[in-house]
Amino acid sequence: MAAHTGMATRQLERIGAVLQERYVDAGRIAGCQVLVARHGQVAYRASLGMMDVKRAKPMEDHSILRIYSMTKPITSVALMMLMERGAFQLDEPVTRVLPEWRGQKVWVGGADGAELAEPRRPVSFRDLLSHTAGLTYGGLLEQVGAPASADPVDAAYRAAGVRRGPDETLEQFVTKLGQVPLKYQPGERWMYSLATDVCGAVVERISGKPFGDFLQEEIFGPLGMVDTGFHVPEAKRDRFAANYARRGGEMLALADDPAESAYLQPPVFQSGGGGLVSTIDDYHRFCDVLRGGGAAGGVRLLGPRTLALMHKNHLPGGRDLTEVAIDSFSETAAQGVGFGLGFAVTLDEVRSGTLGQGDFYWGGAASTLFWVDPAEDLVAIFLTQLMPSTTYNFRGLLKNMIYAAIED
Repeated sequence: MAAHTGMATRQLERIGAVLQERYVDAGRIAGCQVLVARHGQVAYRASLGMMDVKRAKPMEDHSILRIYSMTKPITSVALMMLMERGAFQLDEPVTRVLPEWRGQKVWVGGADGAELAEPRRPVSFRDLLSHTAGLTYGGLLEQVGAPASADPVDAAYRAAGVRRGPDETLEQFVTKLGQVPLKYQPGERWMYSLATDVCGAVVERISGKPFGDFLQEEIFGPLGMVDTGFHVPEAKRDRFAANYARRGGEMLALADDPAESAYLQPPVFQSGGGGLVSTIDDYHRFCDVLRGGGAAGGVRLLGPRTLALMHKNHLPGGRDLTEVAIDSFSETAAQGVGFGLGFAVTLDEVRSGTLGQGDFYWGGAASTLFWVDPAEDLVAIFLTQLMPSTTYNFRGLLKNMIYAAIED
């Protein structure tokens, strides 16, 4: 399979052996999938273990999994497609599209959140795409294993009823966000946040279409991503994997039963920050667009220069996350890592302690991950269903093994 990819088959096959022995057979995960492609060709893929232990269903190539925050790059691409059509410019205020955000203040102190100041400038589209908008997750990350938040801004989110509930509309969501203070001055810090859910609402408002319809018509349909969406249709429910959480040491506990999951019904709230399900082949089609400068298989979503802009470091002053991030849960380490318009970016291999300088990537709450390395013309995707994503360092393991296979 590795012919014409410049990758050693024997080294790639070690990936499956290690995952099987160390994680699947050891009961640390139920099952997983991995796909490695270079120069547009699949060099290695494997589906290991079970997708549903209770029902003794093996993980298969066409299994459908929750990708959670791996939704974010798709949403970011959707919004940048609208930028290319002249809908906005990066540094324009988002109040052009979200007038209910006019009058927002910035929290500057006080345990009760009462000390507020005027923003030095409005929140921009760039801020939303790069998580520098002053937003937080409002305590919602507690649902995926983050510590309980006592932050006064997060308390304001709870008081305003900011949520991604099944009956919440994107319109209600952004209106409530406009009523709470920003955590910091726009563009001056970085904090993982609800910003990408706001990007989905902005796509909906600019396009005049429900967010899910825009994704289907503009991205999923053209790319042939036939199993990606905000719910699992009845005809496909037998392919839907179970989701697990670690309980008591390394014991697995069922976190979401695929036979009873909320994903079996179309949600009112279409979360651009974490709501999609997909398959490894579907997500590979999307990653191939990222690898191909905005196009793959005769379908172009973005111009190559727009995509190149997206995976540059947009953090203030060109700094890395250790210098500008506010401590919170996120899907990336901070050392030697920057952030672009929808992706983390490896700025320095030595500081980050990982191979792949210049790659761009993200992950999801159920320990899913991907990266695209333009210099190596490489795509890697790993899917499993284990909460939270901080349980094991799958990215570090896979990077070491995959880059070791490159021989040219």
